[in-house]
Amino acid sequence: MQTASEPTAAERKEQLRTIAEGYFEALRKKNLAAIPYDDKVTLRAPLTPGGVNHPLTGKSALHSQWWVPMEPALEGVEITVLDHYMNASMTAICTEAEITINAVSPPVRLRVADRFTVSAEGKIIEQENHFDPRDVTNPGWQNG
Repeated sequence: MQTASEPTAAERKEQLRTIAEGYFEALRKKNLAAIPYDDKVTLRAPLTPGGVNHPLTGKSALHSQWWVPMEPALEGVEITVLDHYMNASMTAICTEAEITINAVSPPVRLRVADRFTVSAEGKIIEQENHFDPRDVTNPGWQNG
C-alpha cells in the first residue's frame, strides 16, 4: 500500500524521465552542475580513467576526472533523446540517445544507452554509460 509520502507509479516514472532528460540537456548546455548527482554517486563509462570495471566514486571525482576533461568536447554538441526504459521497481532508467560531438573534425556520432539509478529523493546514485568508443578513440575506423 502506498503511503502519503510515496509517489505514485506515474509520478515516479515522470521523475525518472525528467532526471534522464535533464542530464542530456545539462550536457548540451555544458551546465554540469545542473545534474542532480548524489555526493556518493558512482560512474562507470568506457572512457573514464579506470574504464567500466573501476568506477569513479563521489561527486568531486566525477567533476575532476570526468567532466572537466570532457567539457571542451561538449562545445556545439547535438543531442537527440530517442527513448527511455525503466526497470520494474522504478529505481532506474536507461535512456537511449544520439550524441554528435562537433568539437572534433570530422564530427563524431555516438549512440548511447546511459543507465541511471535514482534515489527516492531524486538524486543519481549510480550511472553507467554504454557506447562504442571507437569513433572517439580511433576516428575513421569504419573506413578501413
